[in-house]
Amino acid sequence: MAKLKHFGILKIKHFVIFITLLVLGSCKKETKHLTELTGRQIAIDSSNILVDSIQDFITPYHNRVEQVLDSTIAYAPFTISKTDGKFNTTAGNLMADIVMSETNTIFQKRTGNSIDFVLLNHGGIRSIISKGNVTARTAYEVMPFENSVVVVELKAESLLKMVEYLIKAKRAHPVAGIQLILNKDNTVNTFTIGGKPINMNRTYFVATSDYLVTGGDNMDFFKEAVSKTETDYKIRNAMIDFFSKVDTLSPKVDLRYYQLK
Repeated sequence: MAKLKHFGILKIKHFVIFITLLVLGSCKKETKHLTELTGRQIAIDSSNILVDSIQDFITPYHNRVEQVLDSTIAYAPFTISKTDGKFNTTAGNLMADIVMSETNTIFQKRTGNSIDFVLLNHGGIRSIISKGNVTARTAYEVMPFENSVVVVELKAESLLKMVEYLIKAKRAHPVAGIQLILNKDNTVNTFTIGGKPINMNRTYFVATSDYLVTGGDNMDFFKEAVSKTETDYKIRNAMIDFFSKVDTLSPKVDLRYYQLK
């Protein structure tokens, strides 16, 4: 009887061991490989069916955004364009002046220094500002990109490369805080910063966009930066802030960058 009992216990132990090994074996992780990837294009057009509950939820927010975007915050007495001048334009001058005035305070608070001048790119201006009411939507049309202002510290030698770039580009890249006058043969007649000749023994703080800092538009001289300060301030937001402060926009084609006849 004792032998039978002992034999029964052994059978139970063997059974438990078998089940344990079986469970452990089934828990083993298998390496899976992607064998096929498929996709299909789903058109977003008038054939899509609106879900009323979702539409009802979104509508109040959409209406509020539209109201804010279309609220008048300034007035343009004439069309402001990036094509109304050869080396500087009303739109370019406005953009550069806005970046200078709206960003300088931020830069001063963060660093104790002041922006010496501004350089943006002509291609970054994507629309005219039509004559009439100016709204926040206007800023989105002119500057649809998410570009922010970055202040770059450059040596004087790098600024001379910048001048060479501007001469070769023959475009109205927006500037503020400098004057560049060219002779008839495209040599430099005058180059001043803040009304003073360039000082080869100091560095200058240049406000520009995060796109140009990385060499966008072939502005490789920005890669020679001594330091960079992120302002976390979008150019579009600077425009909206400026528009909200003034009643009428009045940029002019002036003498900040031109060629002698």
